Amino acid sequence: MKLPYYPGCTLKTNAENFETSTLEAAEALDIELVELPRWNCCGTVHALAKDDVMHYLAPIRNLVRVDQMLAEGDVEEGKLVTQCVMCWNTIKRANTAAREDPDKMEKIKGIMEKEPEYSGKVEVLHFLELLKEKGWDTITGAVKLPLEGLKVAPYYGCLLLRPREVALDDPDNPRIIEDLLEALGAEVVDLAYKSKCCGAYHAVHMKEVTAELSHKILSQATEMGADMVVTACPLCEFNLGKRQHEIKMLHPEFGSIPVVYYTQLMALAFGLNEEATAFDENTPDPRPLLAEKGLIMER
Repeated sequence: MKLPYYPGCTLKTNAENFETSTLEAAEALDIELVELPRWNCCGTVHALAKDDVMHYLAPIRNLVRVDQMLAEGDVEEGKLVTQCVMCWNTIKRANTAAREDPDKMEKIKGIMEKEPEYSGKVEVLHFLELLKEKGWDTITGAVKLPLEGLKVAPYYGCLLLRPREVALDDPDNPRIIEDLLEALGAEVVDLAYKSKCCGAYHAVHMKEVTAELSHKILSQATEMGADMVVTACPLCEFNLGKRQHEIKMLHPEFGSIPVVYYTQLMALAFGLNEEATAFDENTPDPRPLLAEKGLIMER
C-alpha cells in the first residue's frame, strides 16, 4: 500500500518522535507513506466565517499535490494520510466544504489560478482511520512483543472528535484508540476526561489554566490506575507531558505519569528498535516504567 502522506509542521520540529514512530510502524504493516512534494502549512485553523475563502487555500493546495502525485503514478490511492490532529481536522474540513460548495470551489480556483484545479476526489484520513481499515487482527498479527501488564489511558483531546461531522469515531463513546491498544496487548484504562480539552493554545498566554486542565486529566488517569497516557495530538502531548513541571508547581503532591504517542507503543509492540520508538524524546521519560514492566531493557 503506497499512500500520500502529509506530515505538517510540528512533526518536523517538536514532534519528531511522532513521525519517526509513525513511519516505522507503517513500514512494519507494509504501508509506504510517501511525503507530499512541496507541501505547505495546513493553515492551522479552519475558517469560522462562511464567506472566508482565504483559510481554505493552504489545505486545498496540499490536496492538489495529491492529485499531482496520483497523475504521476507516485502513489496508488487518492487517500491523504495525516497524523497531527490539527492538520487532519483543518484539511478534512476544508475538503468537505470545497466538495459541498461549488461556489466556494470556484472562488478558490480563481484565487489559485497558477495551481491545477483540485479534483475534489481526495479522501483525507487520519492514520488511526487507516489502521482501522487494515483491521485490528492485522495489527495483532504484527505484534512481536505484546504489551501485557501495561495499563494505558487513551486521551483523544478535542479535534479527533469535533465537530461531529468530521469526527473519526463516536464523539460520545470513541473506541478507536482503545481497540488499537487492545490489539497491541495493552490493558485499557477508561478515562472519563478522554475528550476534555487539555488547554490547547492557552498554554501560550494562560499557562496556569492549561496546567489546571492538564492536572485534572492526568490525576484521573493516575487515580484509575493507568501507567501512562497515550495521545495522537502533539499539542496535547506537550501540555500533558512536557508541562508536568508546571503542574507540580501548582500541585506539589502530583507525581508524574508518562505521556506517549500511540505509534510509539505500536513500534514497541512490533519489536522495533530504540530509534523507531524514539522514547528518548518524551518528557517524562517513559523508559524506566517500560523497563520495570519488562517491555524494554533497563538502561
